[in-house]
Amino acid sequence: MGQTKKGWSYSAGERGRNRVRVYEDAHSWSILMEVYEDGRRIRTALGHQDHDRAKREADEAAAQFDSVGELQFETLRVGPLFEKYLGEVTPNKTPHKQKHDRRASRMFVEFFGRSRTVESLNRRDWDRFISGRSRGDITGREVGPRTVEYDLRFLLAVLRWATQTRAPNGGFFLQVNPLRGLPLPKEPSPNRPILNDEQYGALLEEAGTIDWRFRLALVLAHETGHRIGAIRQLKWSDIDFQAGRVRWRGDTDKQGRDHVTPLSTVAVEALRAARQVQPRLGAAWVFPAPGDEQEPCSRHIMRDWWKRGEVLADLEPVKRRGWHSLRRKFATDMRTRLPLRDLCDAGGWNDPQTVLKCYQQPDEELIRGALDSRGDENPSPNRQDNRQEDLA
Repeated sequence: MGQTKKGWSYSAGERGRNRVRVYEDAHSWSILMEVYEDGRRIRTALGHQDHDRAKREADEAAAQFDSVGELQFETLRVGPLFEKYLGEVTPNKTPHKQKHDRRASRMFVEFFGRSRTVESLNRRDWDRFISGRSRGDITGREVGPRTVEYDLRFLLAVLRWATQTRAPNGGFFLQVNPLRGLPLPKEPSPNRPILNDEQYGALLEEAGTIDWRFRLALVLAHETGHRIGAIRQLKWSDIDFQAGRVRWRGDTDKQGRDHVTPLSTVAVEALRAARQVQPRLGAAWVFPAPGDEQEPCSRHIMRDWWKRGEVLADLEPVKRRGWHSLRRKFATDMRTRLPLRDLCDAGGWNDPQTVLKCYQQPDEELIRGALDSRGDENPSPNRQDNRQEDLA
């Protein structure tokens, strides 16, 4: 039998003290780095196939060992941490989340200090950020607990990534997440208003006087349960009239998930009517911006149309009752019509618990009807008393 040909490899350092080996994997042809830490062999992919670069990285890693053969970890600082995350992780996210990553990164670097060591972050910093962000001391604008929580979850994601990602020397960028387990701010009584049938009908009646795009957006939000951000960026190529389906592209979805859902007859008819107003095909926007058909309607236009519609429909102003109230309405209306798994697919939710906790609203009439229906199945107390009297 012939011998298997050995792939390329290179070793740096001294055996038993600071030996580092880089080699070409026979199966994937990627270059791996191998070091020993506390008697354990640790391998990590370098992410490239450049032999000369791998040699330099092996020499640098070997130099990270001290005189007794223990790895010397580079002190990780706040500025470089966020730069690494923005360079390696953020580009794989949706444009909306990329924008938040960059904004939040600048905010945290300025707040903690660029040269601050990550390991020194503690509970005082955590509480100080929550207080300052809420009061508007950090950005100049007061925000609620949900916004602060969203920012802190990003911070925790960056720190968690650092504890799971290996540096060129074979060790992790961060050994321990210093903020792990700290309590996130919660809104005690979150206000999640829902649009009822009467209010939706009133809005729909006035929508045509504002703009045909506003009326179509109302119908699609009501019939699909999707976010207005995904709806306003639909293209005609996303609509399959023959099959009665719509494709929601991942680059416009908050969750970054590309998925297809059926369309109701009402939605299909509304889209066909819109095609008569705007007879365009292919990659053209379903909701072209007024005055610029090359761009979709902005979220600001959709917000302004909603506010004008509330005024014309004589709806009493309610805080946070915007486009999202139709998403809550969809989740509530469909809870008795669809299993939870199918409801999540229809409305574009990833987590069923999110639907239960944040979107579905209690229905007093439904609860009362269920309570009253028990009388048809269980004997009433009076009937039980009469039976006992007969036995006596």
